[in-house]
Amino acid sequence: MPTSLSIELKRASKVYHEGEIIAGVVIVENSSDVRHEGLTLLMEGSVNLQLSTKNVGIFEAFSNSIKPINLINTSIELAPAGKIPVGVTEIPFEMPLRARQAVSPGYPGLLETYHGVFVNIMYTLKCSMKKSFLNKPVNASCQFFVQYKQAERAPLKPVRCEITPASVRAGGGSSVVRHMPRFHIYAEVDSTVCPLDKPITGKIRVEECSVPIKSIELQLVRVETCGCAEGYSRDATEVQNIQVGEGDVRRGRELPLHMVLPRLFACPTTAANNFKIEFELNIAVIFEDDYLVTENFPILLVRSR
Repeated sequence: MPTSLSIELKRASKVYHEGEIIAGVVIVENSSDVRHEGLTLLMEGSVNLQLSTKNVGIFEAFSNSIKPINLINTSIELAPAGKIPVGVTEIPFEMPLRARQAVSPGYPGLLETYHGVFVNIMYTLKCSMKKSFLNKPVNASCQFFVQYKQAERAPLKPVRCEITPASVRAGGGSSVVRHMPRFHIYAEVDSTVCPLDKPITGKIRVEECSVPIKSIELQLVRVETCGCAEGYSRDATEVQNIQVGEGDVRRGRELPLHMVLPRLFACPTTAANNFKIEFELNIAVIFEDDYLVTENFPILLVRSR
């Protein structure tokens, strides 16, 4: 059996806050004594930016200049050059999670882990066992997650609106058609400042509609902006969609809105020099003929109690 490496963290959730100690063990398994030139552990954190394909033609002149933003890069030596005996060997480690001290202008510090479409914030532990000149090193990696510490309770900022043919026409857009059905819909979101650990709540009520309704849906949208001094691209993509009403719902009856935010695909609203991560909430009413009306609410996601 060839030599294998793996990394196990003591914390099962793999979620850490800045200033905490990341502790675990590196496990070496081999069927015979192994000589090596040193065992090292590297902690990396970076923001990876990618332009959307629809903007390649516009930004191709500077697309290569969007490089990953380094958030953290720390390494320690787990074992000097020597020999590891046959069997299973566990090597404990501890590494403090701290932002870089000497920072360049625009360094955002440690950010929350986030998996998006055009912006990705990831943190990884990488272990490497160096071998002799003619042998390849043995590597292992393990992702961990960074979260902000909870701040004070965020203030509630409720928002209410009425969706009517007049409000849709005022909003403009290609969805406006010549023969629009008659409808009057009342929607309410309990707060547009949303703690990540609590669901987004509200209600919607169809007061009047001249045509049958097919579905009412609640949609979370991420808006990612990335680029550099030469220009920026801004793209909105769906994170998740929840159906809150199916079929021709009863008129005058309130339907509750309830959306639990996803763990890795949502993060606190973030703005830095080269990128921004923002979020919006769409309430969509789909009529039986697939005609669609939506109401958009920009929301602020925060890490609070």
